[in-house]
Amino acid sequence: MSHPSGKAPGAAYMTAVVLLRPWLMAFTRRDWRGTDNLFASVRTDGTQQGIVVAANHISYFDPLQCAHYLYDNGRLPRFLGKHEVFDLPVIGQIITGAGQIPVYRETEDAANAIRAAVEGVNQGECVVIYPEGTISRDPGLWPMTGKTGAARIALMTGAPLVPLAQWGAQDVVRPYAKELRLLPPKTMKVLAGPPIDLDDLRHRPIDAEVLDLATERLMAAITAQLEILRGERAPVERYDLKAHQAHDQQVEE
Repeated sequence: MSHPSGKAPGAAYMTAVVLLRPWLMAFTRRDWRGTDNLFASVRTDGTQQGIVVAANHISYFDPLQCAHYLYDNGRLPRFLGKHEVFDLPVIGQIITGAGQIPVYRETEDAANAIRAAVEGVNQGECVVIYPEGTISRDPGLWPMTGKTGAARIALMTGAPLVPLAQWGAQDVVRPYAKELRLLPPKTMKVLAGPPIDLDDLRHRPIDAEVLDLATERLMAAITAQLEILRGERAPVERYDLKAHQAHDQQVEE
């Protein structure tokens, strides 16, 4: 079975598609925008260049929302995800077989995820990263400050870094909840923005300053796309999870 991307997904990938896509089609409605930005660059041989897609994180359900959007619009998503998910029965076997990339945070193995992502992008794949690292803790579910992995991969590969905003998944599964509210069907809103302009950074050493600049541009772009989807303005100050955790720890002490 071929895919609009021109690639033939493997058996494990197609198992996930066959199991999940009809279910998503039946129980969700779709408001998909900005799909042209998923194909921002073409190689000299006419094939699509790999891309890094960076999305906001609002619910345990939104990886399905994001994957559905990308798959149906010609990009086979390859997610970087917490390694704990890969240890789950059945689901772990499916996503491992489908080539998704486990991330062992705060360990030496974390670099392996970056290497695998870089290799995938260089081979023309669509690698998906949640730069916040976890579901947003912002009271209004706006994007928090971001980690630098997405920017690092984009700068290492020269690939487009595409900001993607999504909204609606939180109505199916509330943040950090384990419920499932499928009825009535909820509308999944997704908007991919133009690739982040990194031209002034691409020839500089990939150091902390460059990564912070690129990541701030990325989080600002994701937030701007989410403002369009939600029809409202985000707070001026971005929620800093690390700063809040440090403050809470000081209070406890």
